[in-house]
Amino acid sequence: MFSQTDFVHMERALALAKRGMYTTDPNPRVGCVLVRNGEVIGEGFTQPAGQDHAEIRALKDARSRGHDLRGATAYVTLEPCSHFGRTPPCANALIDAQIGRVIAAMEDPNPQVSGRGLAMLRDAGIEVRCGLLAHEAQELNIGFVSRMTRGRPWVRMKVAASLDGRTGLPSGQSQWITSAAARADGHAWRARASAILTGIGTVREDNPRMTVRAVDTPRQPQRVLIDSQLEVPPDAQILAGAPTLIFCGVLDHRLAERASALRDRGAEIVPLPNEAGKVDLPQLLNVLGERSVNELHVEAGYKLNGSLLREGCVDELLVYLAPSLLGMDSMSMFNLAAPDMLEDRLKLNFHTIERIGDDLRILARFAPHTVPGADHAAPSVSK
Repeated sequence: MFSQTDFVHMERALALAKRGMYTTDPNPRVGCVLVRNGEVIGEGFTQPAGQDHAEIRALKDARSRGHDLRGATAYVTLEPCSHFGRTPPCANALIDAQIGRVIAAMEDPNPQVSGRGLAMLRDAGIEVRCGLLAHEAQELNIGFVSRMTRGRPWVRMKVAASLDGRTGLPSGQSQWITSAAARADGHAWRARASAILTGIGTVREDNPRMTVRAVDTPRQPQRVLIDSQLEVPPDAQILAGAPTLIFCGVLDHRLAERASALRDRGAEIVPLPNEAGKVDLPQLLNVLGERSVNELHVEAGYKLNGSLLREGCVDELLVYLAPSLLGMDSMSMFNLAAPDMLEDRLKLNFHTIERIGDDLRILARFAPHTVPGADHAAPSVSK
């Protein structure tokens, strides 16, 4: 059993971990609190990749204040790492500091760790307990868990619509259906993602930048474009700044000139054709997983939205509903055919529902057994 004091300190560690929401990628967001004789003596959270992990920051914090670390308890939101990556193992640092007890929220899903860090601590005579606020810790790192367990990112599809589920007028006008508060909130979700994906249809119609602007962030997510025939204009805004990753279908001599012009703009082009010559969407997710993308944020049109849903490439929907009606002839959220039977419909579970400004924000996750392509089912998150 965990004490109420344990809960308080782990909640603080989780709050610290959230400070790295926009900066730790591709590493997980981790917080650490050091407590000795009932007093918090050190705190820390994981820094950008290649810099200190949460445990190291907390140890340095305690030492800078002259505290004795021997026998202290470390509350950490993820199992201390046991391997050499860009930084040395945190488990060794805790052992060297003569920490007396470690309470971890969850085991590290990384196969290079996966219990080894906790075992190292136990072998060194440190009392170890795991599982305190595990659900909260997993939610904070749901993309990292997905990449480590499935080899692909956690895919979040964002849609802004009227109350009758319409995303724009028949003319194509769609700015703005939702409030400024909802748009800013959407940028916060962009900021936490590793990459933002859209399709050529959205680029042609809206010429979006696909960057984070409404919230402060030191890091811009990777921009990803699905463009089977490389139809994106070289002067499109999505190509400005950092290199854009473009997935196309068959890349042959017919597209050579277009490809050259896009590469001149700094774009990276990856051919990934399926049998129809379009982009293989499930394989795209595998490629992004190999590139250390934890969370993929999708903002696309109804056609690409429908394709991603049909092929089982979406884990959750982030839907902003405005208190307005646009009518049946307006644009829909998804290009999906109606099922033959009601029991064959795609089912979701409401995860959270909140009011953002004048609008509703709904986060809904697919029930694993209803997602097309069962091998892409979402990782389980303990409750």
